This record gives sequence, C-alpha cells and structure tokens, in this order.
Amino acid sequence: MANEQMKPIATFLLLLNFCMYVIVLGIGAWAVNRAIDHCFIIGSELKLPAHFSPLFFPMGNAATGFFVTFALLAGVVGAASTLSGINHIRSWTAESLPSAASVATIAWSLTLLAMGFACKEIELHIRNAHLRTLEAFLIILSATQLFYIAAIHGVAAYIS
Repeated sequence: MANEQMKPIATFLLLLNFCMYVIVLGIGAWAVNRAIDHCFIIGSELKLPAHFSPLFFPMGNAATGFFVTFALLAGVVGAASTLSGINHIRSWTAESLPSAASVATIAWSLTLLAMGFACKEIELHIRNAHLRTLEAFLIILSATQLFYIAAIHGVAAYIS
C-alpha cells in the first residue's frame, strides 16, 4: 500500500480495540449472568408483571437490557474483526483492505448503536459502577474504532 507509515498506528489501534472489546465482553457477560441469576421467577400460579420485559436486568434502568445486549453484540463482532485486521496488517496490500475495512465498519456501527443506548442509560441515571465502566469503554471504542478505520485506509496520505 502507498502509506506504510500508518501501519504501526493501525497495529496499535487494532490491539487496543481488541483488548477493549474483550473487556466489554467480560463486563457484558457478567451483567447477563447476574440478570439470569436474579430474574423473575414465575410459578404456575403466578402471572407476569404488567410491565414485564424479557430484557429485564436487576441493576440499572429501563435501557440496561438493550444496552447490554448490543454491547455484547458489538464486543463479539469487534473482537472477531481483529482476525481480518491482523491479516490486513500482515500483508498491508490493497487486496486485503476491503475485508478488514468492511468488518471494522460493521463493528463500529454496532459500537455506535450500543453507545446510543449507553447515552440513554446515562440520561436515566440509575446504574452501578460496572455499567458505568461498560458505558465508558463503549464511548471510547466508538472513537478508537473510527481512528482504526481511518488508519487502515491511510488517511494521513490524503491529509498531507
């Protein structure tokens, strides 16, 4: 590719994003496990509550279920996009760029969606420290994933 000096920056961002996506997966998995352990127990004689949601989470607020679900989705796709990114950085050719860029863009889109639910959760106020950490990681990831996409495209060559 034309812009070889972007390769170390892209490598750093790829590794940073991978580590952050793994942390998002860990915190999201904890939240799902806690929701499963502390969810509604409905017996044969009991009825569902009036505002029952299958995405009920005992911690947080009304946006928590959607937030954690999309955070897990973004984490899985983001961590998996690392495979294509590693292949692209190893070869650093125009032929490997489209697959790496497309998977990274899909991961970024899902990260933005999860970040939107994080913003809604911040607006509703009730959440614990784990959820605040997950929100922070997704907000940071939305920027670093965009920078990674720009780096693999070699944006510095077009700016200068």
